Amino acid sequence: MGWFIPTHGDRASFAADAEVKFSLDHFEKVARDAEEAGFDYALVPTTKDCWDAWIISTYLAARTRKLKMLVALKPGFVHPVALAKMVATFDQIAGGGRCYINLIAGQSAEDARAEGQSESKETRYEQLAEEVMLLKRLTTERSVEFSGKFHQIHHPSILPNMTGCPPFFLGGGSEFAAEISARFSSTHLFWGDFPERIATQIKEMRERAAKYGRENELQFAMRLQIICRETEAEAWDAAHRLVANSEARKARMDANRTGFDSVANARQRELAALKDGKLTTHLWSGISDVRTGSGIAVVGNPDQVAAQLREFVEAGCSGFCLSGFPHDEEASIFGRYVMPLLDRS
Repeated sequence: MGWFIPTHGDRASFAADAEVKFSLDHFEKVARDAEEAGFDYALVPTTKDCWDAWIISTYLAARTRKLKMLVALKPGFVHPVALAKMVATFDQIAGGGRCYINLIAGQSAEDARAEGQSESKETRYEQLAEEVMLLKRLTTERSVEFSGKFHQIHHPSILPNMTGCPPFFLGGGSEFAAEISARFSSTHLFWGDFPERIATQIKEMRERAAKYGRENELQFAMRLQIICRETEAEAWDAAHRLVANSEARKARMDANRTGFDSVANARQRELAALKDGKLTTHLWSGISDVRTGSGIAVVGNPDQVAAQLREFVEAGCSGFCLSGFPHDEEASIFGRYVMPLLDRS
Protein backbone atom coordinates (compact mmCIF):
# COMPACT_ATOMS: atom_id res chain seq x y z
CA MET A 1 0.00 0.00 0.00
CA GLY A 2 1.47 3.30 -1.10
CA TRP A 3 0.60 6.99 -0.66
CA PHE A 4 1.85 10.17 -2.36
CA ILE A 5 3.94 13.19 -1.32
CA PRO A 6 2.62 16.30 -3.15
CA THR A 7 5.91 18.08 -3.83
CA HIS A 8 4.25 20.06 -6.64
CA GLY A 9 1.75 21.51 -4.13
CA ASP A 10 -1.37 20.30 -2.36
CA ARG A 11 -4.90 21.62 -2.21
CA ALA A 12 -8.23 21.30 -0.50
CA SER A 13 -9.90 21.74 -3.89
CA PHE A 14 -9.01 22.82 -7.42
CA ALA A 15 -10.60 26.25 -7.00
CA ALA A 16 -8.13 29.10 -7.38
CA ASP A 17 -7.92 29.99 -3.67
CA ALA A 18 -7.70 26.49 -2.17
CA GLU A 19 -4.03 25.65 -2.67
CA VAL A 20 -1.88 24.44 0.22
CA LYS A 21 1.48 26.17 -0.16
CA PHE A 22 4.69 24.23 -0.71
CA SER A 23 6.47 23.54 2.55
CA LEU A 24 8.72 20.95 4.17
CA ASP A 25 6.38 20.92 7.15
CA HIS A 26 3.46 19.89 4.97
CA PHE A 27 5.45 17.19 3.15
CA GLU A 28 6.53 15.82 6.54
CA LYS A 29 2.98 15.86 7.85
CA VAL A 30 1.74 13.93 4.82
CA ALA A 31 4.52 11.35 5.27
CA ARG A 32 3.89 10.95 8.99
CA ASP A 33 0.12 10.68 8.52
CA ALA A 34 0.61 8.11 5.75
CA GLU A 35 2.89 6.03 7.95
CA GLU A 36 0.46 6.26 10.85
CA ALA A 37 -2.36 5.19 8.52
CA GLY A 38 -0.48 1.99 7.70
CA PHE A 39 0.93 2.76 4.27
CA ASP A 40 4.14 0.94 3.35
CA TYR A 41 5.68 3.50 1.00
CA ALA A 42 5.22 7.00 -0.41
CA LEU A 43 5.68 8.03 -4.04
CA VAL A 44 7.83 11.16 -4.37
CA PRO A 45 7.25 12.61 -7.87
CA THR A 46 9.61 14.40 -10.23
CA THR A 47 7.66 16.54 -12.71
CA LYS A 48 9.06 19.89 -13.83
CA ASP A 49 6.99 21.57 -11.10
CA CYS A 50 8.22 19.38 -8.20
CA TRP A 51 10.87 19.81 -5.55
CA ASP A 52 13.84 17.46 -5.99
CA ALA A 53 12.72 13.89 -5.32
CA TRP A 54 15.97 12.52 -3.88
CA ILE A 55 16.54 15.31 -1.38
CA ILE A 56 12.91 15.27 -0.22
CA SER A 57 13.00 11.47 0.09
CA THR A 58 16.11 11.58 2.25
CA TYR A 59 14.58 14.33 4.38
CA LEU A 60 11.37 12.36 4.91
CA ALA A 61 13.12 9.06 5.56
CA ALA A 62 14.94 10.75 8.44
CA ARG A 63 11.62 11.93 9.88
CA THR A 64 9.66 8.69 9.63
CA ARG A 65 10.31 5.30 11.19
CA LYS A 66 9.88 2.76 8.42
CA LEU A 67 8.03 4.40 5.51
CA LYS A 68 9.75 3.48 2.25
CA MET A 69 10.29 6.10 -0.45
CA LEU A 70 9.32 5.41 -4.06
CA VAL A 71 11.65 7.93 -5.70
CA ALA A 72 10.77 9.01 -9.24
CA LEU A 73 13.63 8.84 -11.75
CA LYS A 74 13.98 10.21 -15.30
CA PRO A 75 16.65 9.05 -17.77
CA GLY A 76 19.60 11.31 -18.43
CA PHE A 77 19.29 13.42 -15.28
CA VAL A 78 21.74 11.50 -13.07
CA HIS A 79 24.66 9.44 -14.35
CA PRO A 80 24.23 5.76 -13.37
CA VAL A 81 27.44 5.75 -11.30
CA ALA A 82 26.32 8.80 -9.33
CA LEU A 83 22.84 7.29 -9.04
CA ALA A 84 24.22 4.03 -7.66
CA LYS A 85 26.13 5.98 -5.01
CA MET A 86 23.00 7.98 -4.16
CA VAL A 87 20.96 4.79 -3.79
CA ALA A 88 23.65 3.16 -1.65
CA THR A 89 24.00 6.24 0.55
CA PHE A 90 20.24 6.61 0.96
CA ASP A 91 20.02 2.93 1.89
CA GLN A 92 22.68 3.43 4.57
CA ILE A 93 21.12 6.60 6.00
CA ALA A 94 17.54 5.28 6.01
CA GLY A 95 18.39 1.99 7.67
CA GLY A 96 18.24 -0.39 4.69
CA GLY A 97 15.48 -1.51 2.36
CA ARG A 98 13.57 1.78 2.33
CA CYS A 99 14.17 2.79 -1.29
CA TYR A 100 12.04 1.96 -4.33
CA ILE A 101 12.55 3.60 -7.74
CA ASN A 102 9.75 4.80 -10.01
CA LEU A 103 10.88 4.83 -13.64
CA ILE A 104 9.64 7.72 -15.80
CA ALA A 105 10.35 8.56 -19.43
CA GLY A 106 6.98 9.29 -21.01
CA GLN A 107 6.62 12.93 -20.02
CA SER A 108 5.42 15.38 -22.65
CA ALA A 109 7.85 16.48 -25.33
CA GLU A 110 7.34 20.07 -24.17
CA ASP A 111 8.29 19.24 -20.57
CA ALA A 112 11.28 17.21 -21.75
CA ARG A 113 12.57 20.14 -23.82
CA ALA A 114 12.04 22.50 -20.91
CA GLU A 115 14.42 20.37 -18.86
CA GLY A 116 17.04 20.07 -21.59
CA GLN A 117 16.00 16.77 -23.18
CA SER A 118 15.54 17.12 -26.94
CA GLU A 119 15.58 13.38 -27.68
CA SER A 120 12.51 11.54 -28.92
CA LYS A 121 10.30 9.61 -26.54
CA GLU A 122 11.65 6.37 -28.01
CA THR A 123 15.24 7.47 -27.34
CA ARG A 124 14.39 8.47 -23.76
CA TYR A 125 12.98 5.01 -23.10
CA GLU A 126 16.02 3.41 -24.73
CA GLN A 127 18.29 5.44 -22.43
CA LEU A 128 16.11 4.52 -19.45
CA ALA A 129 16.52 0.81 -20.22
CA GLU A 130 20.31 1.16 -20.41
CA GLU A 131 20.47 3.11 -17.13
CA VAL A 132 18.25 0.61 -15.30
CA MET A 133 20.41 -2.27 -16.49
CA LEU A 134 23.53 -0.42 -15.36
CA LEU A 135 22.08 0.43 -11.95
CA LYS A 136 21.21 -3.22 -11.40
CA ARG A 137 24.80 -4.19 -12.15
CA LEU A 138 26.40 -1.38 -10.16
CA THR A 139 24.45 -2.27 -7.00
CA THR A 140 25.08 -6.02 -7.23
CA GLU A 141 28.51 -6.42 -8.87
CA ARG A 142 32.03 -5.17 -8.25
CA SER A 143 34.32 -3.62 -10.85
CA VAL A 144 31.71 -3.17 -13.59
CA GLU A 145 32.91 -2.63 -17.15
CA PHE A 146 30.31 -1.37 -19.62
CA SER A 147 30.22 0.31 -23.03
CA GLY A 148 26.77 1.23 -24.29
CA LYS A 149 25.01 3.73 -26.50
CA PHE A 150 24.64 6.33 -23.75
CA HIS A 151 27.22 5.44 -21.08
CA GLN A 152 30.71 3.98 -20.78
CA ILE A 153 32.10 3.06 -17.37
CA HIS A 154 35.31 1.33 -16.34
CA HIS A 155 35.42 -0.33 -12.91
CA PRO A 156 33.91 2.41 -10.71
CA SER A 157 33.86 2.11 -6.94
CA ILE A 158 30.36 2.21 -5.40
CA LEU A 159 30.29 3.09 -1.71
CA PRO A 160 28.76 2.29 0.67
CA ASN A 161 28.54 -1.33 -0.44
CA MET A 162 25.17 -2.77 -1.44
CA THR A 163 24.07 -6.34 -2.05
CA GLY A 164 20.95 -5.64 -4.08
CA CYS A 165 19.19 -3.15 -6.32
CA PRO A 166 16.01 -1.40 -5.14
CA PRO A 167 12.76 -2.65 -6.70
CA PHE A 168 11.61 -0.78 -9.80
CA PHE A 169 8.07 0.50 -10.37
CA LEU A 170 6.91 1.77 -13.75
CA GLY A 171 3.59 3.25 -14.85
CA GLY A 172 2.77 4.04 -18.45
CA GLY A 173 0.51 3.07 -21.31
CA SER A 174 2.91 3.05 -24.26
CA GLU A 175 4.59 0.04 -25.87
CA PHE A 176 7.95 1.42 -24.72
CA ALA A 177 6.78 1.53 -21.11
CA ALA A 178 5.27 -1.96 -21.24
CA GLU A 179 8.45 -3.48 -22.64
CA ILE A 180 10.75 -1.91 -20.05
CA SER A 181 8.37 -2.86 -17.26
CA ALA A 182 8.16 -6.46 -18.46
CA ARG A 183 11.95 -6.61 -18.55
CA PHE A 184 12.91 -4.82 -15.34
CA SER A 185 10.05 -3.84 -13.02
CA SER A 186 9.05 -5.55 -9.84
CA THR A 187 5.70 -3.69 -10.01
CA HIS A 188 3.84 -2.30 -13.02
CA LEU A 189 1.58 0.60 -12.03
CA PHE A 190 -1.70 0.97 -13.89
CA TRP A 191 -3.65 4.20 -13.80
CA GLY A 192 -7.37 3.96 -13.05
CA ASP A 193 -9.52 2.18 -15.62
CA PHE A 194 -12.29 -0.41 -15.84
CA PRO A 195 -11.33 -3.45 -13.71
CA GLU A 196 -12.02 -5.83 -16.60
CA ARG A 197 -9.68 -3.82 -18.84
CA ILE A 198 -6.99 -3.98 -16.17
CA ALA A 199 -7.44 -7.78 -15.98
CA THR A 200 -6.84 -8.01 -19.74
CA GLN A 201 -3.77 -5.77 -19.55
CA ILE A 202 -2.34 -7.86 -16.70
CA LYS A 203 -2.67 -10.98 -18.85
CA GLU A 204 -0.93 -9.19 -21.72
CA MET A 205 1.86 -7.92 -19.44
CA ARG A 206 2.49 -11.41 -18.06
CA GLU A 207 2.80 -12.72 -21.61
CA ARG A 208 5.24 -9.94 -22.40
CA ALA A 209 7.26 -10.63 -19.24
CA ALA A 210 7.43 -14.33 -20.18
CA LYS A 211 9.87 -13.38 -22.96
CA TYR A 212 12.33 -12.55 -20.18
CA GLY A 213 11.39 -15.47 -17.92
CA ARG A 214 9.66 -13.04 -15.53
CA GLU A 215 5.97 -13.89 -15.91
CA ASN A 216 5.79 -14.89 -12.23
CA GLU A 217 8.03 -12.08 -10.95
CA LEU A 218 6.11 -9.08 -12.23
CA GLN A 219 3.52 -7.69 -9.82
CA PHE A 220 0.76 -5.15 -10.53
CA ALA A 221 -0.65 -2.16 -8.65
CA MET A 222 -3.23 0.56 -9.24
CA ARG A 223 -2.49 4.30 -9.11
CA LEU A 224 -5.77 5.84 -7.91
CA GLN A 225 -7.21 8.87 -6.15
CA ILE A 226 -9.31 8.32 -3.01
CA ILE A 227 -12.35 10.29 -1.81
CA CYS A 228 -13.75 8.45 1.22
CA ARG A 229 -16.23 9.71 3.81
CA GLU A 230 -18.39 8.03 6.42
CA THR A 231 -21.41 8.10 4.08
CA GLU A 232 -21.68 7.82 0.30
CA ALA A 233 -23.51 11.16 0.09
CA GLU A 234 -20.71 12.92 1.97
CA ALA A 235 -18.13 11.34 -0.34
CA TRP A 236 -19.86 12.55 -3.50
CA ASP A 237 -20.34 16.00 -1.98
CA ALA A 238 -16.59 16.08 -1.31
CA ALA A 239 -15.85 14.92 -4.87
CA HIS A 240 -17.96 17.63 -6.44
CA ARG A 241 -16.57 20.33 -4.13
CA LEU A 242 -13.07 19.25 -5.13
CA VAL A 243 -13.61 20.29 -8.75
CA ALA A 244 -16.13 23.11 -8.23
CA ASN A 245 -15.28 26.64 -9.38
CA SER A 246 -12.26 25.38 -11.33
CA GLU A 247 -13.16 26.57 -14.85
CA ALA A 248 -10.01 28.67 -15.18
CA ARG A 249 -7.86 25.69 -14.23
CA LYS A 250 -9.70 23.46 -16.71
CA ALA A 251 -9.03 25.99 -19.47
CA ARG A 252 -5.31 26.08 -18.61
CA MET A 253 -5.19 22.29 -18.53
CA ASP A 254 -6.76 22.05 -21.99
CA ALA A 255 -4.22 24.55 -23.34
CA ASN A 256 -1.30 22.74 -21.73
CA ARG A 257 -2.36 19.39 -23.17
CA THR A 258 -1.50 20.53 -26.70
CA GLY A 259 1.39 18.34 -27.84
CA PHE A 260 1.22 16.11 -24.74
CA ASP A 261 2.20 12.68 -26.10
CA SER A 262 1.61 10.49 -23.04
CA VAL A 263 -0.52 7.44 -23.86
CA ALA A 264 -1.56 7.07 -20.22
CA ASN A 265 -2.70 10.70 -20.01
CA ALA A 266 -4.62 10.37 -23.26
CA ARG A 267 -6.51 7.41 -21.78
CA GLN A 268 -7.39 9.44 -18.68
CA ARG A 269 -8.86 12.11 -20.95
CA GLU A 270 -10.96 9.48 -22.73
CA LEU A 271 -12.35 8.31 -19.41
CA ALA A 272 -13.10 11.89 -18.35
CA ALA A 273 -15.56 12.11 -21.26
CA LEU A 274 -17.79 9.33 -19.88
CA LYS A 275 -21.31 10.25 -18.83
CA ASP A 276 -21.20 11.73 -15.32
CA GLY A 277 -17.51 10.76 -15.33
CA LYS A 278 -18.41 7.32 -13.97
CA LEU A 279 -16.63 4.11 -14.96
CA THR A 280 -18.46 2.15 -12.27
CA THR A 281 -20.76 3.17 -9.42
CA HIS A 282 -17.72 4.24 -7.39
CA LEU A 283 -14.99 4.95 -10.00
CA TRP A 284 -15.06 8.60 -11.07
CA SER A 285 -12.95 10.43 -13.66
CA GLY A 286 -13.82 14.01 -12.72
CA ILE A 287 -10.35 14.88 -11.44
CA SER A 288 -8.89 14.28 -14.92
CA ASP A 289 -10.46 17.56 -16.02
CA VAL A 290 -8.31 19.55 -13.60
CA ARG A 291 -4.97 17.72 -13.43
CA THR A 292 -2.67 15.61 -15.56
CA GLY A 293 -1.54 12.19 -14.43
CA SER A 294 -3.70 9.72 -12.61
CA GLY A 295 -7.16 11.25 -12.28
CA ILE A 296 -9.49 8.31 -11.60
CA ALA A 297 -10.88 8.39 -8.06
CA VAL A 298 -12.58 5.80 -5.90
CA VAL A 299 -15.53 7.59 -4.28
CA GLY A 300 -17.74 6.23 -1.52
CA ASN A 301 -18.09 5.18 2.09
CA PRO A 302 -15.45 2.88 3.62
CA ASP A 303 -17.18 -0.37 2.63
CA GLN A 304 -17.74 0.87 -0.93
CA VAL A 305 -14.16 2.05 -1.33
CA ALA A 306 -12.81 -1.26 -0.02
CA ALA A 307 -15.13 -3.22 -2.31
CA GLN A 308 -14.00 -1.23 -5.34
CA LEU A 309 -10.35 -1.82 -4.49
CA ARG A 310 -11.04 -5.55 -4.11
CA GLU A 311 -12.31 -5.60 -7.70
CA PHE A 312 -8.80 -4.64 -8.80
CA VAL A 313 -7.33 -7.32 -6.55
CA GLU A 314 -9.60 -9.85 -8.24
CA ALA A 315 -8.37 -8.52 -11.60
CA GLY A 316 -4.81 -9.44 -10.58
CA CYS A 317 -3.41 -6.45 -8.66
CA SER A 318 -1.46 -7.00 -5.46
CA GLY A 319 -1.11 -3.39 -4.36
CA PHE A 320 -2.20 0.24 -4.64
CA CYS A 321 -0.47 3.61 -4.91
CA LEU A 322 -3.08 6.08 -3.71
CA SER A 323 -3.52 9.80 -3.13
CA GLY A 324 -6.22 12.30 -2.17
CA PHE A 325 -6.76 15.98 -1.45
CA PRO A 326 -5.47 17.34 0.83
CA HIS A 327 -3.03 14.46 1.15
CA ASP A 328 -2.54 14.49 4.91
CA GLU A 329 -6.25 14.47 5.72
CA GLU A 330 -7.22 11.87 3.10
CA ALA A 331 -4.41 9.53 4.23
CA SER A 332 -5.71 9.68 7.79
CA ILE A 333 -9.30 9.03 6.68
CA PHE A 334 -8.21 6.03 4.63
CA GLY A 335 -6.12 4.65 7.48
CA ARG A 336 -8.96 5.04 9.97
CA TYR A 337 -11.84 3.66 7.91
CA VAL A 338 -10.62 1.63 4.91
CA MET A 339 -7.29 0.08 5.84
CA PRO A 340 -8.84 -2.16 8.56
CA LEU A 341 -11.35 -3.50 6.02
CA LEU A 342 -8.56 -4.40 3.63
CA ASP A 343 -6.55 -6.01 6.43
CA ARG A 344 -9.51 -8.20 7.35
CA SER A 345 -10.02 -9.25 3.75
